[in-house]
Amino acid sequence: MNVRNALNKPALTKKLAQVVTLYNPRLWKEKGLWWTLGLFIVTYLLVILILGVIWSRSPATFDVREQALTIAQGDSNKIVIGSVTAATAIRIGETLIDKSGGYLTNDKTPPGVYLDNIPNWEFGALTELRDLSNSLRNDFSRAQSQSVEDKDLQIAQPQFNYNSDSWIIPSTESEYRKGIKALYSYAQRLADQQAFDGQFFARADNLAFYLQVAEKRLGNLAQRLSYAVGQERLNTNLAGDRNARQSTPVPNQSHSKTPWKEIDDIFFEARGYTWALLHTLQALEIDFETVLKDKNAAVSLKQIVRELQNTQNPIWSPMILNGTGFGPMANHSLVMASYISRANAAIGDLRMLLQQG
Repeated sequence: MNVRNALNKPALTKKLAQVVTLYNPRLWKEKGLWWTLGLFIVTYLLVILILGVIWSRSPATFDVREQALTIAQGDSNKIVIGSVTAATAIRIGETLIDKSGGYLTNDKTPPGVYLDNIPNWEFGALTELRDLSNSLRNDFSRAQSQSVEDKDLQIAQPQFNYNSDSWIIPSTESEYRKGIKALYSYAQRLADQQAFDGQFFARADNLAFYLQVAEKRLGNLAQRLSYAVGQERLNTNLAGDRNARQSTPVPNQSHSKTPWKEIDDIFFEARGYTWALLHTLQALEIDFETVLKDKNAAVSLKQIVRELQNTQNPIWSPMILNGTGFGPMANHSLVMASYISRANAAIGDLRMLLQQG
């Protein structure tokens, strides 16, 4: 058998082709590119996953007195009535924008685009900041109904009401920073003993007005949280007034249940709102100290703060559970609703005490 016949054999030809392919530099280069691309994709997904876990952690609480000292640049003489409340509003706004991961509600890229817990937390905290800035503008900074509005709070209050999910110019972050800048200016004018245009009036009626708004917010959250297990509700909309009427008739009984995809959304919205409200009430406790002592209501506010602190307890479960009311599995929504309902009832009692005590 000669060499030519040997080379023409199919088995030998296939063997030689494999050897040539094995040592083909071009093929190895192409394989290297594919391996590099695959490694990049795996690394990218891993980084996105880790960042998602880190960014999903709720911000920690802070000391409102220390925050006021920071705004006053360490000078305790610059801390006057209203300074702690203004400093707390600033810190809430800065936390929304500058926390780990930044402001996520308007994110359009991973990992922010697929995270929903923290964006709902942000909406809850933003709701409380909007209520606080509105009270600062319309109540706390004004002596009476016909007094002139504060020039900085006129800017801050509408800025925080800007669209919360805008990512194109102007972005949500840029608008909120304008509001924070105006709050800084207001806080500085409060502490300026030579200027009389920056004021904060710690009166019982002002505090009662703010608590009325907080009471309604907490009542709304407690009700929505309780719908996690489903409820048969009777229509009590017109109870207590024979002549009361409403625009559209509704059934005498209705069934309310939160869709399972929205249970964690409502939970984190409540957690964000109570986080911000907790710090606001701690600040008001300091600025309204004289008023609370006069009404013998300081301990009532402390109890409200204690109930709200429970809403910020660590979550040991990897997900928000939705067990039945007395079932074997926990129901985080009902636990949160319990804390909020107790705080809500206590706020109602405190508000009545301020108005009548």
